[in-house]
Amino acid sequence: MRLERVLDKKRIDYIDWLLLADDSKEAVLTYIESGDLFLIYIEEEMSGVMLMTPVSEEQIELKNIALAENRRGKGTGRAVIEKVIVLYKEKGFKSMIVGTANSSIENLAFYQKAGFRMVSIKKDFFAGYEPPIYEHGIRALDMVVFERKL
Repeated sequence: MRLERVLDKKRIDYIDWLLLADDSKEAVLTYIESGDLFLIYIEEEMSGVMLMTPVSEEQIELKNIALAENRRGKGTGRAVIEKVIVLYKEKGFKSMIVGTANSSIENLAFYQKAGFRMVSIKKDFFAGYEPPIYEHGIRALDMVVFERKL
């Protein structure tokens, strides 16, 4: 697996990838130009994207991670997270946060398996999304925020 940082101004070319993990194009457009955007390559095939944004000098946020469907459920996401943890730890960051919807059952399990702990809930974070997001018959309303010490 290889991560390649997008250095040019063509981040918008990867919006469809980012939309695999975020249902709101408007939301993606608010952060697509911030932080570090990485392309995820597996066996020289582009297999996903990851966007990391600094929260402070000591905390980095995993803003978006999206993998091709054929790469999910095989440990790829966890391997990518471990790789960026090493990178940001070397840069002096002390923790990583990530947020996901209360309705995203798979993501809630994934982040805990990847060593993250729940630290807060942002009530009604997704309440204004139009159309409303439903997963597993549950409306996405609140954001569950996880943190992992680096």
